Amino acid sequence: SAVGRGPEVPFRSEAYGISAVARGKELRLTLSALEPAAGPPAQHLVFRFGMSGSFRLSPAAELPRHAHLRFLTRESPPRALCFVDPRRFGSWRLGDAWQPERGPCVVSEYQAFRENVLKNLDDRAFDKPICEVLLNQKYFNGIGNYLRAEILYRLKIPPFEKARTVLEALKEQERTKKDPSLTLSKKVKLRQEKPDLLELCHTVPMEVITAENQLFDPEHSDNYAAFKNWLQCYLVPGMSSLRDRSGRTIWFQ
Repeated sequence: SAVGRGPEVPFRSEAYGISAVARGKELRLTLSALEPAAGPPAQHLVFRFGMSGSFRLSPAAELPRHAHLRFLTRESPPRALCFVDPRRFGSWRLGDAWQPERGPCVVSEYQAFRENVLKNLDDRAFDKPICEVLLNQKYFNGIGNYLRAEILYRLKIPPFEKARTVLEALKEQERTKKDPSLTLSKKVKLRQEKPDLLELCHTVPMEVITAENQLFDPEHSDNYAAFKNWLQCYLVPGMSSLRDRSGRTIWFQ
């Protein structure tokens, strides 16, 4: 679009497919000609969504507002897969590289994510309150504002507790869960009954991803109602809120 802030996409093909893979807060699209021998080389785009970015499929003649990038279908009448971003905090860049400063994904690379946190607890980043560290994408790639509130609330962790103090305790729990005398069923039961913070950084986002109604869109009240009903802490009446040192609002009990 004329007001889109992303770069022009140098890909021209009459017939192509789109595939996607996500990692933390980034999404990589790959555009591939249906006839590779005759078409252009594949083009990769990596998206960040900001606060309001999303993809929508709509009739090409009825594009949603703020559709900054459009991919047209060949059907009649055509539809458009649009990157929609009202606030324009989102972005895309050319190439297939993930941002190098982002750690393993809390959803798709859970074990690597867990190890990356526990082996780096001497990093000065963990001197900060746990609520602030949970937004550090070097260690918690994929966790955002509403997720940090929900995770801390479920574990009753004070949001301004020092992050290292909270996470150091997980090392002892890690040893307990790896006790060779425990059967596999007991280990599974222990994790289910007493999940730790890093486990919830994986399972809480998975609840959202696997929810039956996945379109949590504020512009569609029925869909957004499902999301609001899922929330236990974030924006929930009766909860407290404060601003952290980066200016983000943390919700807690």
